[in-house]
Amino acid sequence: MTFAEFLDQVGGMGRFQFIHTMLLSIPIVLMAGHNLLQNFTAAIPGHHCQIHISTNSSGYPNTTWPLEASDLLRVGIPTNAKEEPEKCWRFVHPQWHLLDSNSTKANLTEAETELCVDGWVYDRTTYPSTIVSKWDLVCERRKLRDMAQSIYMAGVLVGAVVLGGLSDRYGRKPLLIWSFMQMAVMGTCAAFSPNFISYCIFRFLSGMALSGFGLSIACLVVEWIPTKYRTITIAVTGFVYTLGQILLAGLAYGIPDWQWLQLTFSVPFFVFLLYSWWFAESARWLLLSGKASTAVTVLQRVARVNGKEEAGASITTEVLLSNMEKELSTAKASYTISDLVRTPAIRHIFCCLSIVWFSVSFSYYGLAMDLQNFGVSIYLIQVIFGAVDFPAKVVVTITMSYIGRRISLASFLILAGIIIIINIFVPTDLQTIRTTLAVIGKGCLAAAFNCTFLFTTELYPTPVRQTGLGFGSTMARVGGIVAPLAKMMEDYSAALPPIMYGAAPILSGIIACFLPETLNVPLPDTIEEVENRSRKKTGEEIAQEKILLQSPDKALFKEAC
Repeated sequence: MTFAEFLDQVGGMGRFQFIHTMLLSIPIVLMAGHNLLQNFTAAIPGHHCQIHISTNSSGYPNTTWPLEASDLLRVGIPTNAKEEPEKCWRFVHPQWHLLDSNSTKANLTEAETELCVDGWVYDRTTYPSTIVSKWDLVCERRKLRDMAQSIYMAGVLVGAVVLGGLSDRYGRKPLLIWSFMQMAVMGTCAAFSPNFISYCIFRFLSGMALSGFGLSIACLVVEWIPTKYRTITIAVTGFVYTLGQILLAGLAYGIPDWQWLQLTFSVPFFVFLLYSWWFAESARWLLLSGKASTAVTVLQRVARVNGKEEAGASITTEVLLSNMEKELSTAKASYTISDLVRTPAIRHIFCCLSIVWFSVSFSYYGLAMDLQNFGVSIYLIQVIFGAVDFPAKVVVTITMSYIGRRISLASFLILAGIIIIINIFVPTDLQTIRTTLAVIGKGCLAAAFNCTFLFTTELYPTPVRQTGLGFGSTMARVGGIVAPLAKMMEDYSAALPPIMYGAAPILSGIIACFLPETLNVPLPDTIEEVENRSRKKTGEEIAQEKILLQSPDKALFKEAC
């Protein structure tokens, strides 16, 4: 019997799987909130320099004190080409002549200006409190705002590498519990940060925690779901993430203060921590980690919850080990990222998926983290960007189930890239068309994300699945970090960022065509199984591969390290 058959024996897609998946899906709602939180907590309110004019100031004989705010702004702040007040400069001396309706601005070019040495005045109508207004992240300090998001994404990247590997070594459940606790504590601390540096540190640690529980949830869901239900289950969790994007817009609109919004998305993780004891460790991981007796106990517990107690009782350690002897014969005690490149088939999968993960994330965050430039309410555009994921993920679920993972992934990636590039040629005054194309492109990228996630869990074997998914997530975070940097290229040409955002998914879509199809294929349990599937091998080749996978020299090298 294979492990999939043992899973069917204890109930298949039974009550346990429904409850397990539901409880694991609830934290996913808040994942979107944390990833996109800075669209709102770091929104840039309208601002201009602080103006200080003495009440006994002379120079304009008809001045009536106190001045109206509009008049004060006129004499103290220069305007740009669009007749809007400059945000980062002010007049050194009041330009009283501007209050005269007959005055012209001909001599303003000689008026002396200076930076906002006394701080800024913020328009708190739409954004009462953000980290931008709290720590003055505007003008020459504006880059610090983007740096905060990059630091958070760097935390997600580090978490994917560190916690992903630890999960393969120590188990999915312990790392899930730890990540919940870390997110709850660090997210709460970020809301009470006394300064910008501590805020960035807490956000970095929150990003690490997000990767930790995200990867653990992915593996716990996939490894407990029978093959034929995996597609729909991953689709449901994808819809939950989409719901989180829409929820973010609603909560941000109702809670405009950044500190309370930060707390709203962090405190619930204390609740998740309380019920996380109920989760079952992956029986696949337990078995391949040499903990067969614990795996039997977990399988019997699942059988009881599913109403298959008699079937569960028939599973013993001896039965499990004898039936899984082939898989266990090639299993090693520990695996590292080097195992993703040691054998040809896994190495091929690793290289292709790395490019796909980077490209999808690079283009996705290039669009999703630039909401204020769409010219409409960021709350509305966030809802639209979230809502488009529903039809996109319905379509990708259908295509993955009937056409296959490979064609679906390649098609959505290439389509997204083409739409983004087409948008370059749409005139800027046709804002509705440009926004519509951006929304469609974002929907295609969301569908590609869903497909990439499922595809990755199905391509990698159980011993390195978490490590492979972790490295894929790492490449995605690299893409998320690079995306804002690509946006800076518009200083040289406005077309450069969208060209880069469009070319990346087109290239990765072509590369995705070289991945093996996994539709209706059982999850591989060993590296050897993946290698055997890649091509028909002779008995001698298989024997040589076993020797390679179980090389004692490598084991001694690991111990020496």
